[in-house]
Amino acid sequence: MRIAILSRNPRLYSTSRLVEAGKARGHEVDVIDTMHCYMDITSARPSVRYHGKKLPYYDAVIPRIGASVTFYGTSVVRQFEMMGTYSLNESVAISRSRDKLRSLQLLSRKGIGMPRTGFAHHPDKIDDVIKTVGGAPVVIKLLEGTQGIGVVLADTQKAAESIIEAFMGLNASILVQEFIKEAGGADIRCFVVGGKVVAAMKRQAAPGEFRSNLHRGGQASLVRLSPAERKTAVDAAKTMGLNCCGVDILRSNNGPVVMEVNSSPGLEGIEKATNKDVAAMIIEFIEKSAEPHKTKTRGKG
Repeated sequence: MRIAILSRNPRLYSTSRLVEAGKARGHEVDVIDTMHCYMDITSARPSVRYHGKKLPYYDAVIPRIGASVTFYGTSVVRQFEMMGTYSLNESVAISRSRDKLRSLQLLSRKGIGMPRTGFAHHPDKIDDVIKTVGGAPVVIKLLEGTQGIGVVLADTQKAAESIIEAFMGLNASILVQEFIKEAGGADIRCFVVGGKVVAAMKRQAAPGEFRSNLHRGGQASLVRLSPAERKTAVDAAKTMGLNCCGVDILRSNNGPVVMEVNSSPGLEGIEKATNKDVAAMIIEFIEKSAEPHKTKTRGKG
């Protein structure tokens, strides 16, 4: 097969591992910088051009698109889909998962466990937004934040009101969520490929930090999932319409709750924590699934 990986940096661990896994299984693999692609959308034969040349036909494309370039990146993926190329994650599903509000609304509609969440842009009564999610302490998140950026824990009512007012002063849209204290600063990253959890790790926040992101000093370790946690991860991926994703779960007193569904999860932490060849599993799934013009919008909304 001929496979394209949409990535801005071929030296990134995840990108290089996917290249390695693809070539090890006999495939031709190219790394293409998403932001240097440009599209011919005027002709009857859609194409993608790159460095002045028309790209050849690829059997499959693996989107590794950063949150900051979601709009253009999904446009490129959509163009490949129009050309008949199979995409590991479809453009609509990526856009759906990147919109935090939209994804939470879809998870809620499907009855998937999640923290009590409020959404506000400029409420008349800030205290009512806080009360809606159960009162302080609360977690306040910028709608566009990634990797723990724009996520603040407010311990008291007054602190929460001040932080919300500050974000409003910046004309920012925010999510207010209940704080799952019993999680103890830890979450579980479930790596889902093809409707199955193929690997899972526990991420423990650094001392004095409540965000467990590995980018923020969190430590990863192997974890055993309960049947409920495994089902929650699979259901969340299916709801988003993602074939490959990372589902972040907290262990609460009311069972597993989903914090986020990541359409472009990193491989380094999960492979090192579990000692599993996740990159090879992704390539194997593409081998079984890739067919011309197979793209269809999964999920609703």
